[in-house]
Amino acid sequence: MATYEYLCSRCGPFDVKLAIGTAPTSHGCPVCTGTARRVYSSPGLALTSHTVAALHERDERSREAPAVVSEVPPGRSVPRRPHPALSRLPRP
Repeated sequence: MATYEYLCSRCGPFDVKLAIGTAPTSHGCPVCTGTARRVYSSPGLALTSHTVAALHERDERSREAPAVVSEVPPGRSVPRRPHPALSRLPRP
């Protein structure tokens, strides 16, 4: 689905979601049911960081050829620290 923008001469701009390549040059306005013409504008593009782009590319590659794991990776032991509130408790 793609979002197409139309401009009604009475009500102003509105968006319509249609299948890609099926947008007509005119569409009925949802408010006044008048004819609105299609407006061509630039697509919404966003620049991503190198890290995000690399993660996205890795995710896309894993769809076709997922990494196979032969064994469970060893766990790392993280030292557990006591909660700071425990030091304020009364001692027996």
